[in-house]
Amino acid sequence: MGIEGVGARVARKEDKRFITGAGRYVDDMVVPGMKHAAFVRSPHAHAQIKKIDVKKAQGMPGVIGVLTGKELKADGIGNLICGWMIHSKDGSPMKMGAWSPLAFDRVRYVGDAVVIVVAETKGQARDAAEAVEITYKELKAVVDASKAMDKGAPQIHPEADNNLIFDWDIGNADDTDAAFGKAAHVVKMDIINNRLVPNAMEPRAALGHYDKAEDHYTCWTTSQNPHVARLVMSAFYNVAPENKLRVIAPDVGGGFGSKIYIYPEEIVCLWASKKTGVPVKWVADRTESFLTDAHGRDHHTHAEMAFDKDHRILGLKVETQANLGAYMSLFSSATPTYLYATLLSGQYNIPAIHANVKAIYTNTAPVDAYRGAGRPEATFVMERMMETAARQFGVSPAELRRKNFVTAFPHQTPVIMCYDAGDYAASLDAAMKASDYAGFAKRKAAAAKKGLLRGIGMSCYIEACGIAPSAAVGSLGAGVGLWESAEVRVNAVGTIEVLTGSHSHGQGHETTFAQLVNERFGVPLDSVSIVHGDTDKVQMGMGTYGSRSGAVGMSAIVKALDKVEAKAKKIAAHLLEADEGDIVIENGALKVAGTDKNVPWFQMALAAYTAHNLPGGMEPGLKETAFYDPSNFTFPAGCYICEVEVDPETGVTEIVQFVAADDFGNIINPMIVEGQVHGGLAQGIGQALLEGAHYDNSGQLLTASYMDYTMPRAGDLPSFKVSTSNTPCPGNPLGIKGCGEAGAIGSPPAGINALTDAIGSNDLAMPASPSTVWAAIRATKH
Repeated sequence: MGIEGVGARVARKEDKRFITGAGRYVDDMVVPGMKHAAFVRSPHAHAQIKKIDVKKAQGMPGVIGVLTGKELKADGIGNLICGWMIHSKDGSPMKMGAWSPLAFDRVRYVGDAVVIVVAETKGQARDAAEAVEITYKELKAVVDASKAMDKGAPQIHPEADNNLIFDWDIGNADDTDAAFGKAAHVVKMDIINNRLVPNAMEPRAALGHYDKAEDHYTCWTTSQNPHVARLVMSAFYNVAPENKLRVIAPDVGGGFGSKIYIYPEEIVCLWASKKTGVPVKWVADRTESFLTDAHGRDHHTHAEMAFDKDHRILGLKVETQANLGAYMSLFSSATPTYLYATLLSGQYNIPAIHANVKAIYTNTAPVDAYRGAGRPEATFVMERMMETAARQFGVSPAELRRKNFVTAFPHQTPVIMCYDAGDYAASLDAAMKASDYAGFAKRKAAAAKKGLLRGIGMSCYIEACGIAPSAAVGSLGAGVGLWESAEVRVNAVGTIEVLTGSHSHGQGHETTFAQLVNERFGVPLDSVSIVHGDTDKVQMGMGTYGSRSGAVGMSAIVKALDKVEAKAKKIAAHLLEADEGDIVIENGALKVAGTDKNVPWFQMALAAYTAHNLPGGMEPGLKETAFYDPSNFTFPAGCYICEVEVDPETGVTEIVQFVAADDFGNIINPMIVEGQVHGGLAQGIGQALLEGAHYDNSGQLLTASYMDYTMPRAGDLPSFKVSTSNTPCPGNPLGIKGCGEAGAIGSPPAGINALTDAIGSNDLAMPASPSTVWAAIRATKH
């Protein structure tokens, strides 16, 4: 292992430019002749558009163009689509309502884009946008999925009767009913997973440029997957032919899933650039982000779990209503189905499971994958149920979990997933030791003397990430393959470029991907460049989401490195007049094993390009490409333990300890993994205690700024104790699993379990704000 190779705690290469302000984001991009855009958005959650008058706006200073949905439709620009087909249990396809990039007949949520204004400056564009006069006929709105299917609820899309998008199920209902028939105990719960707003540090932005001379389009965008953006905008939205469209995602300041999707603004800015003859840039302000970025979660669930007399799980029934908002976003249909219900077995051996999911339209922002995407929702259901069951049975929450753990692998669950490897007891033991679980009673007594309520709660999560394989997801309705590509270019002086379809927006790819190369060839990290985020540089890729960059993206790089290594050894063997099988690569040189004979890496590379002395029949150069299609998901798992103190007079909660014990398989860079876990924990704790998107009954977003939506701050979080164990993933060449989402998956139930333990009430909804906790304490006393 090299000092900078796999397993080393290497500081992130990319951080220097970020902390010195040298990062380059979409808002930093300047194109000659560039103008600025502002969108006119609906102030109503549901209304007919009766008239749009743009004359006053067109005459205002600096205005270059004011464009509407009718013009967009006349030019053949297509509707936005959902890229994963789900069929209801009766076999009927999901009901995908039309979503025009600019609404022209009806608006369906506050923030729906109606008009784009292009002007010399951002201020002029905004002034003119305010001058656009739109006459609406306001319609009744519905924001709660549980009410959207009621008789008399407003019909949001004509395609979806009673606003039902699909009624889907998984598992075996008859087997599950039979299991419940044998049960000695049944635990029942109604569980709400609150709606969240992603809030990446960088708001969404788009810069569209149509070059008339070249008949070519370029789009700079805040995207987690620029190649998919190009594919969809060309093949489905008819913005531009794929061979004439370049999509560039430069530095992106966070995504958390919300920047996977293609939004109306990218489409409209490209179209408007051709229409007006100028490059068009739009950058969201924070309230636009709150209103229009895809939200996350928003599940209402009823769950029942059956146990035998020895407290072993016999079966699980789950019924979930998933609020998908006003339109179906790109992956919205997969999130509450194949990313959620397939994880309802948790870490437990459950013989029978049946889950039913109803996806429903409401007059709210579209809902799609947000960090964890379905897995947090499944884990919250399972881990709240397990904690509640333990309390009802009067047994240790840890031992109830341990009794039901899966212990033999591979393990086929009743809901598609086949867990390949794991040691769940190891994470449980590590977390209990690190948290001094046995000493909690003393700490609780000490807190009581100070008038504080102390509680402890745990969560044993599992997630499926590195979503795969392509043939399997295709059979389940996915519109694209979920492989990844890589190209490794060794230059004539021995420096190396790695071109990857994975996209980095905070994950540290420029460091960890280079560590792979250092480990293989012994070259310094500084001689390795990671190229991503540009469809003209990287041939094709599937992007970054679902914790896939390591398991899938790095595996593609490994395959390309294998090919480079094989050719490099052939060249070195020829130069050293040795047998190819005797060549080893160490410390930046190719050597004949057991001898002093060697050729430096750069000299071998130069020989590949001068081509003066290559093996007979060998092509010059040293550049290899690989595509990797995974054989299975990877299954990170772990145990989180949260300890809280609550002031019963105010409801204020302090997290006094948080322990995370994760199994991520083999780890490339422990420091980066710890950073990913810390970030995920912060977001999960934010959901549990602080964050929640709220609409009033008319569809107005009440939490549309940081004044109203409570983001976790440093003072809300403890110093985390994190550790890892390792059961290598057998399904990829590196033995790694995903780590980017785990913290957000496992932490919400740990926090709520701790809080409910502290206050002695199981009736506590997220976010458990001080007022919510205070009210729960008062209700418990009465």
